[in-house]
Amino acid sequence: MIRDDEEPVGLGALDRVTWALRRAELAVQTLKEQRLRPLGMAAAHYTLLMSVHSEPGLAGAELARRLNVTPQAVASLVARLEGRGQLERREHPRHRHVQELHLTDAGREALRAADQVIADVERHITEGLGPDQSAQLRTLLDQVSKTVRSV
Repeated sequence: MIRDDEEPVGLGALDRVTWALRRAELAVQTLKEQRLRPLGMAAAHYTLLMSVHSEPGLAGAELARRLNVTPQAVASLVARLEGRGQLERREHPRHRHVQELHLTDAGREALRAADQVIADVERHITEGLGPDQSAQLRTLLDQVSKTVRSV
């Protein structure tokens, strides 16, 4: 028999805010993956296309830092999207060894279609919560981000 003081985690460990965030993240991520799959896209592709759209000319290394993934992971995604004709690399005007990332017309079309799917996921969530709770959740999540960044 295991004594309480020998347990690797305390009672209520699964009731922590961090676990609630993780459960919500997994549920949303799973839904996004399911809904994007018919477009031949994964959520990671959408995230990368959206990032390049919002900041054209990002370099792969900077993109990796912002997405909190390895440069190798970004390089693999970029190669896949470049192969589909959705992204292109351009030489940086001042730093010839740096490649800037830009959406192509096909990339903008893919992003447009994917964003409609993501907007539907968002609508599903916000309709389930209602306007007041949706606004409150956004505020609380922004506060969590701010609090964690200040550590």
